[in-house]
Amino acid sequence: MIKRYTWVAILAALGCSPRESVVSEEQSGFCLSESLRSKLVVDTLSSREVTQHVTLTGEVSYHPDQVVQFASLVEGVVVQADFALGDYVKQGQVLATLKSPELHTMVAEKRALESELRLASREYDAKKRLYEDELAAEKDLIGAETAVARIEAELANLSANLELFRPADQGTFALRAPASGYIVEKNINPGMPITEGSHLFTVSGLGQVWVMANVYATDVQFVQQGMAVEIRTLSYPDEVFHGKISALPQVFDQTERVLKARIVIDNDGLKLKPGMSADIAVERRSGQQAVALPADAVIFDDNQYFVVVYRGDCDLQVRPISFITRDNQWYFVSEGLQAGEVVVTQDHLLIYERVNR
Repeated sequence: MIKRYTWVAILAALGCSPRESVVSEEQSGFCLSESLRSKLVVDTLSSREVTQHVTLTGEVSYHPDQVVQFASLVEGVVVQADFALGDYVKQGQVLATLKSPELHTMVAEKRALESELRLASREYDAKKRLYEDELAAEKDLIGAETAVARIEAELANLSANLELFRPADQGTFALRAPASGYIVEKNINPGMPITEGSHLFTVSGLGQVWVMANVYATDVQFVQQGMAVEIRTLSYPDEVFHGKISALPQVFDQTERVLKARIVIDNDGLKLKPGMSADIAVERRSGQQAVALPADAVIFDDNQYFVVVYRGDCDLQVRPISFITRDNQWYFVSEGLQAGEVVVTQDHLLIYERVNR
């Protein structure tokens, strides 16, 4: 076993510069100290399929199935608004009060229909008894039944229109939330007149959101429906959100000239806000196998890439590498390393400097 050859002798034997050489611990005379040894983090190399991450830009959007836009069905004037943009509201919660002659008319119509229905129902019951006693014709029974059904339909339609309004004090009506969620748009203020069709507010649940990724023509070949993706945002730079492409349209957006890939993602903790920008990474697979080196283990110095190979506390090597491709997580090595070797992934810069003295 060759031990403690001088640095000059090694260079002469290998015919290379210090940056190109392989330096072992026994050659350098360096051993890990107790403190450095206690913090040592290593990784055993293995072969993996060569992949490359393609990064797309995108934006967080509402899940349309959880969005309710409320447009007024009546005319009136807002008396009071009891909510603000961003508030969480529950279905049926009172959001505002308003005055509306039209609502008064609808309430009166509802009461009239309820009275009419009671009379029609009694008429039907009487016709039914007479028909069963063979004292009334079938057409009379059918006519009474049709009258009840007509009034019930009118009453149901009117009740549906009044469902979100409840009579309050002093001739006002309380406007209730149509669904549970967050107020993401508000166009209603005290004293404001409203007309039929006026868009007053939007309620949206944020438990699930869409992330719309922009797929440019150059990246279309690498992006497919069902692919897993990693999502990062400026608001949470150290956190990765995982999802998959649930839909990929076949038509380019006419304005932006991109395909809008849709990613449906559970929004735990409500960290993803609609309108937030996002970077979406998709994996491009090659089918080729290579030794995968953790990106954290790579040292770049003097236009060359190095790694510290660990074979023992007093047996470490600084080794130059070449790679096929790389991304934020892996370097796929073509020369310099083999599967099964152990590399240092933490404090390797300190070891690199000590060994290369």
